[in-house]
Amino acid sequence: MKKFYLTTAIDYANGSPHIGHAYEKILADAIIRTKRLEGEECYFLTGLDEHGQKVAETAQKQSIAPQTLCDRVAEDFKSLCTRLTVDYDDYIRTTDERHKVVVRKILQKLYDGGEIYRAEYTGLYSTQAERFVLERDKVDGRWPDDIGEPIELKETNYFFRLGHYQEWLVGFLNKHPNFVVPAFRQKQILTFLKEPINDLCISRPKSRLPWGIELPFDSDYVTYVWFDALVNYISAIGYEEERFGDYWPADLHVIGKDILVPAHAIYWPIMLHALGIPPPRHLLAHGWWLTRGGKKISKSLGNSVQPLDYVDLYGADAFRFFLLREMVTGQDGNFSHDLFVARYTADLANDLGNLVSRLISMVERYCSGKIPQPASEEPLDQEIKESARRLILAVRMEYGNFAFHAGLEQIFSFVRQLNRYVEARAPWQLAKQNDVSADRLKTTLSFVAESMRIVAELLRPIMPKIGPEILRRLGATPVDVWKNLSWTHSQAGKGILTGEILFPKIEWRERSAMSSVPI
Repeated sequence: MKKFYLTTAIDYANGSPHIGHAYEKILADAIIRTKRLEGEECYFLTGLDEHGQKVAETAQKQSIAPQTLCDRVAEDFKSLCTRLTVDYDDYIRTTDERHKVVVRKILQKLYDGGEIYRAEYTGLYSTQAERFVLERDKVDGRWPDDIGEPIELKETNYFFRLGHYQEWLVGFLNKHPNFVVPAFRQKQILTFLKEPINDLCISRPKSRLPWGIELPFDSDYVTYVWFDALVNYISAIGYEEERFGDYWPADLHVIGKDILVPAHAIYWPIMLHALGIPPPRHLLAHGWWLTRGGKKISKSLGNSVQPLDYVDLYGADAFRFFLLREMVTGQDGNFSHDLFVARYTADLANDLGNLVSRLISMVERYCSGKIPQPASEEPLDQEIKESARRLILAVRMEYGNFAFHAGLEQIFSFVRQLNRYVEARAPWQLAKQNDVSADRLKTTLSFVAESMRIVAELLRPIMPKIGPEILRRLGATPVDVWKNLSWTHSQAGKGILTGEILFPKIEWRERSAMSSVPI
């Protein structure tokens, strides 16, 4: 049976994890957790891109072997995933023998088929981007930061006949208008393809760069890092092995918008087509995190955000929540410590965390620590029930469209409705009154408990620790799949459990320390 196969970009082994890496992993993890709760069998791949000029140069500066550098960086990125509760199924490294075997196999196949040829080329080469560039790559007449200032280079290399397939790619994109998410990025690709594309230089001479996968048909060259890196999506799942069809085509490549064109939207589908392999079903290109001044957050600009600093202070779930709540998937988002504090305080500490604490406290005080059965239903109660039922449908739809920000807005709008419901019913007053009030008290607490069970379930893909913890405190058992999620009062009669505050208030000293980060 075909699995839902999702990949992230493989991170480049030339630096430390930053907020962009964290967001991509969290986004992919939330998608996979949602798919599993929808009953799909899934496979989640991430990994590390370890070859290329910049890795070799960084290792040389540190007086260590490139492989030693990559081994160290791999552990840093794996640790990031662990700390962020990112539950991948496989971690591919481009120095893995299983990967190198497939790269060589593909190169030989393309070479034997006449798709790769040798030629001399003179052009502008970007060390920063590790590729040849054209004048049209300039933005407003200037080379963008990810290209830097290129140099003129004359070299004999091997080239893949990329331009031969330009017409096919345009036709494919027109036939599959939802290939790239969001849709406006696909239009940008088609605009790019109105100009002729050059053939792709897929080699580097060892005399200039020895760190890479050797070409199987010429031992004086290594493979261009991007040709090498893209192959990870099929090398990890056993290209040309029997199990390959259980995974391919990939259902979703989750990548940053900066590597959409040309790598993933042009090189990759053409490479696959030349090999007789269908393209992935969808590319999801997410945006960048920007400072309050609208600048991209990056290490090179000196304004990077260290994700594990936030995990250490506020927990992985709070950080995951902020990133998915604050960014519209596919667009750019703003990050600052003040924004984080405001969202954490309002949504998590005041609305969600406080409601859970109040509910447990009232059940302990007024119902001997057991969630009561509802005793009656009035219009105010029925309104809560209907809102909860609509919430389940709405959130499943939003998550299914990767609109996690919208799903979370729906959830926390409902949490605010529940807080108003509690204030309107005032259980602390009902506990002092007659039998009718006692029935209202039981119904109120029962309805809040059932509502919070549904909220906790819907938070599980975003907050994989907090969601189950709320369910545990309510004596509720998580559902296996969301088709079984409905309004049931299934935990009525169950004992509640106390615990530490879910979202402690942010102390001023923490706020001040993190505010020193230059974003």
